[in-house]
Amino acid sequence: MLSHDRVWAAIDALAERYSLSASGLARRAGLDSTAFNKSKRLSSDGRPRWPSTESLAKIIEATGASLDEFTGLIEGRGASPASRRAVPLLGFAQAGAGGFFDDAGFPAGQGWDLVELPAQSTESSYALQVQGDSMLPLYRNGDVLIVEPGAATRKGDRVVVKTTSGEVMAKVLERQTVKSIVLVSLNPEHPDRDIPMREVEWVARIVWASQ
Repeated sequence: MLSHDRVWAAIDALAERYSLSASGLARRAGLDSTAFNKSKRLSSDGRPRWPSTESLAKIIEATGASLDEFTGLIEGRGASPASRRAVPLLGFAQAGAGGFFDDAGFPAGQGWDLVELPAQSTESSYALQVQGDSMLPLYRNGDVLIVEPGAATRKGDRVVVKTTSGEVMAKVLERQTVKSIVLVSLNPEHPDRDIPMREVEWVARIVWASQ
């Protein structure tokens, strides 16, 4: 049963899951920092005030969460605070160099820097640190992306792709067939890409991003 309290609790849980306060989540989504304050959840006459569908869409997009994930929080699934664990951390330059990954897109070898992040990550996850402005406005220089090699992907997912030439890019998956993968750029100043699958070394879905 959808209720006012459950929707607001889901917003709070989403913020906590992505290591944000309610005001931090609002700012990250491009909303007024007070949009999710407790005082904004009731109207002046004391009636429940619902968040707009636009604001919900913006926080889902800003965190990289899926609609199913947010729905699960409304329903009380997975709303407990995420435990934390350390995962390997690489820069995009490292990711593009040879010898750092196996054929399936998993980090190879030992000696990685480690970063502690919420448990959207699994045993096979690792972290990539954004370098440069090619992923603005969604990801900024220094942001950390948790990626999941081998995870199922679908249209609209944010993914990291490595080509056989060593290029590593984070984009939005538009379409993937046996012949090619079509990627939409996060930054409008950078071109969209249509890459033959024979030139794709691996695709990993972005499951978490730091602020």
